[in-house]
Amino acid sequence: MRLPRASVFSLMWPPVVFGVAFLVLWETAVAVFDFQTYFLPPPSAIWHAFRANTALIWEATKVSGLNAFVGLVVGTALGIAMSFLLARFRLLNDLMTPLAIGLNAVPIFVLVAIFNNMYPVTSEVPRRLMVTLVVYFIVLVNVARGLREVGAIQLELMRSYAASEAAILRKVRIPNAVPYLFTSLKIAAPASVITAFVSEYFGGSQNGLGSRIVSNIALSNNAEAWAYVLGACLLGLAFYIAALVLERFAVPGGISTVEQVGA
Repeated sequence: MRLPRASVFSLMWPPVVFGVAFLVLWETAVAVFDFQTYFLPPPSAIWHAFRANTALIWEATKVSGLNAFVGLVVGTALGIAMSFLLARFRLLNDLMTPLAIGLNAVPIFVLVAIFNNMYPVTSEVPRRLMVTLVVYFIVLVNVARGLREVGAIQLELMRSYAASEAAILRKVRIPNAVPYLFTSLKIAAPASVITAFVSEYFGGSQNGLGSRIVSNIALSNNAEAWAYVLGACLLGLAFYIAALVLERFAVPGGISTVEQVGA
């Protein structure tokens, strides 16, 4: 169901107004309090640096974006596959869940350092592995929950018709898990970008957004560093919008429709 134009506008104007007000306040504060550009550059300087370095930022964005995309796809596929196994075998779920929680608690810089030692300096594999792990846990936890948390009445009704476990999975559990999947994707998509460029802080080839941010800060080129941060923000926003579009195409009626079917 398409939202009325007035409703779309009412949803969009608060963040737009807040964003504009925040930028104006930032620009004003830098001018009034005379902050040095190496401490906090104004938005106008960041925008100027972004326009002056568009080609370099685009090249770095392609590197980080590809790493994020590969990790997002692989992590999502592995998370969905493992969630089906955990939902099917209770013992496996009891064994794997504590392990997954423990691995997810390991700081990102520790794992990145380990992965960097396993591969050549110029390899992008460590970053993609890191993104894959982060996305994997997000998708695993959400989809497994969607497969498990099915109403008892629905299960009893299906079993009263002598439905097999495969039929229950296909007609009840999977439709119930669809909202959880797209919720996890909307979290994992920007998280994959964050993980990709944060992983670049800890070694590896110096051709992505994170490494360019670090190198510019080291040279006291703060406006340029913030310009790369802006590139990372736009990349994360693009991934999030892609997740929303995928949800719209996969579920034409929206998530609420799926929930009603599964209810």
